[in-house]
Amino acid sequence: MNGVWNFEHCISVLTGEIELLKKISAIQEEVRQAVLKREWDEFDEKSAEINSLSEEFSVLEKERVDLFSALSGPDSPLTIEEGSFYASIMKFPDKERQDLSRLYRELKMETTRVQALNESFLDYINDTKTLATAYIEALNPSGGGVMYTRTGSKVSQDLRSMVVNNSF
Repeated sequence: MNGVWNFEHCISVLTGEIELLKKISAIQEEVRQAVLKREWDEFDEKSAEINSLSEEFSVLEKERVDLFSALSGPDSPLTIEEGSFYASIMKFPDKERQDLSRLYRELKMETTRVQALNESFLDYINDTKTLATAYIEALNPSGGGVMYTRTGSKVSQDLRSMVVNNSF
C-alpha cells in the first residue's frame, strides 16, 4: 500500500496476521510435542512450517506498519496523538472504529499468547539442558565437563544440540 490508508485492506491485513498467529501457535504446540516425544524428523518439519508462516507474517506486518503510519500521513484525515493507535482511530465512524479496535486487540492478544508459549518452551529447553549438564557432571565429576565420542574425539561443550535417546 506504501503509505495510503485503506480501511478494507487494513481489516484484511489484521485478520491475516491473526490467522497466521493462530496457525503458528498450533504448530508451536506440535513442535513442543515432537520434542517431548523426541521425534526429530517431525520437529524439523514443524520448525520449517513455522519459519514459512513467520515469513508470511513479516510481509503482513510490514503492510500493517505502512497502513498505521498512513494514519498520521499528510493526506490522512487523522492526526495521531502520542503515537497511540486508539487515539488515531477516534475520528472514524463507530462501526469502523469498533472493527479496527477489536481486531487490533485480538492481534495483540494472539501475539502475547505466541510469545508466552515460546518463552515457556525455551524455559523448558534451558531447564532440560541444565539437568543434562548436571547429570553428566554427576556421572563423571573428575572429567571437568569434558566428554568424548565413541571414537575418542572431544565433544563440544555446547549442549544445544545434545540429543538423549533414553530416559534417565
